[in-house]
Amino acid sequence: MKILDAQDSVLTNIEVYTFLNNQVKQYHDQKRKGPANLETVRKEVLQYFESPPAPLSQKPLPFDTTAIPELIKRLRDYDISKGECIMILNIRPSNIPVLNTVIEDMEDRFNGDQQQEILDIIAEVLGQFPQEPEEGDAVLETTENGQS
Repeated sequence: MKILDAQDSVLTNIEVYTFLNNQVKQYHDQKRKGPANLETVRKEVLQYFESPPAPLSQKPLPFDTTAIPELIKRLRDYDISKGECIMILNIRPSNIPVLNTVIEDMEDRFNGDQQQEILDIIAEVLGQFPQEPEEGDAVLETTENGQS
């Protein structure tokens, strides 16, 4: 393998995840294994991507690499930088405090309505995390006679 242009572009987590999964399938179809250290790195990276609360831990994935140009197109009106778009794709923020960690000077650049619009676009294109019940909202199971 030869590197033609070092750091020519930045990959998102979904692109790396897709590449690694395709490589696993390709090696499996060819009935061969890669070098041991490559197998270890691939396994650990895929395990990291698939462990909760990572955005790629949902099964099935709510989005794929086709969502990247769609998200960029939909966020174009908000003048979000390339680096911020990559972070949005990697983190998939679901609330304003998390979005604030991704977008530089968010309070100065966007009002509250615009911040919510950005979150709505992210949820539409990348999907939403399933809502986890909070500690106080635990559901009680009952038996047939109505007792807990």
